[in-house]
Amino acid sequence: MKKVEAAGSPGAGHKALEALVGDWRAEVKCWMDPSAPPEVSQGTAKARWKFNGRFLEEEFHGQMMGKPFTGQTLLGFDNTKQAFNSVWLSDTQTSMFTSEGKGDSGNKVITLEGKATCPATGRKDIPMKTVLRVISPDKHLLEMFDGSKGNAKTMEITYTRQ
Repeated sequence: MKKVEAAGSPGAGHKALEALVGDWRAEVKCWMDPSAPPEVSQGTAKARWKFNGRFLEEEFHGQMMGKPFTGQTLLGFDNTKQAFNSVWLSDTQTSMFTSEGKGDSGNKVITLEGKATCPATGRKDIPMKTVLRVISPDKHLLEMFDGSKGNAKTMEITYTRQ
């Protein structure tokens, strides 16, 4: 039982996510074509602890293709696997994007990998990489890369504390 209790208790991996808690302004850059300029939009996000500090829940509000958009992420650290994990949902899709990965630089850089489905093309199992970088207590960056396109950057969100 002691092992189960220890595995279920928030620890250092969870503490690393504390920098992401708060209310944020977001600048979103999306690249449909890596050689073209990105589409830029603005958004907001609120990140709060769930389940007594075990998971960080972020609700994001912005624009996608000129329409209002809401998304939600749950981000956590699995003590048993010693890995960060995430699930992403939004009001524009019926699939969930799950990813898992490791932290570097004292967990100031978290790299998550998963496989996505493209609703526009129907392509499945697209390898995607998300890199989350804590720049300062008031700024962090999320970058997304498409492994099927030579790891081309497809999105970048700069979060600035409100």
